Amino acid sequence: MSISLQKGQKVSLAKPGGGSLTRVRMGLGWDAVAKKGLFGKSRAQSIDLDASCLLFDAAGNLADQVWFRQLQSKEGAVHHTGDNLTGEGEGDDEVINVDLQRIPDNVHQLVFTVNSFTGQDFSQIANAFCRLVDESTGQEIARYELSEGGRHNAQIMAKVSRDGSGWSMTAIGATASGRTFQHLLPAVSAHL
Repeated sequence: MSISLQKGQKVSLAKPGGGSLTRVRMGLGWDAVAKKGLFGKSRAQSIDLDASCLLFDAAGNLADQVWFRQLQSKEGAVHHTGDNLTGEGEGDDEVINVDLQRIPDNVHQLVFTVNSFTGQDFSQIANAFCRLVDESTGQEIARYELSEGGRHNAQIMAKVSRDGSGWSMTAIGATASGRTFQHLLPAVSAHL
């Protein structure tokens, strides 16, 4: 059973029968809003949203990053499956797989961000979501709807944090501006 997350809501990543999740998938999906063209006809536009996973240590320092220019973390625990330049198609358009058991001990938080590399703001993006899936069962654990019209072109989606011996996920949903994760770092630091 999936939980629809609201901003700031936290969910434990413990399995219902006990134990904690070991492998999760963060999926990002979106569609471009059709633009009005000449004579009132609608035309599709290309919007390149990018999902990134930023790994932070206990002091809030960036330890590693996974994004379209670095598809895998240094130790291989986090893997981006590739850049989708349009958002076309159903389901997840970009996917980041995380093996929580292989995350180095010095990493305490994983922050997932999304930004419009092509610069369009979220008023031009429809059906945007991120979701967390248990990779061992394929079951969706949590979903966060990102489609809030606005003049921002990025969002700090969610973070996965060490929580005792397991992990928990917090929906952040903070708006930001920037074409790559580097531009978002000052805004991300407020949520660590």
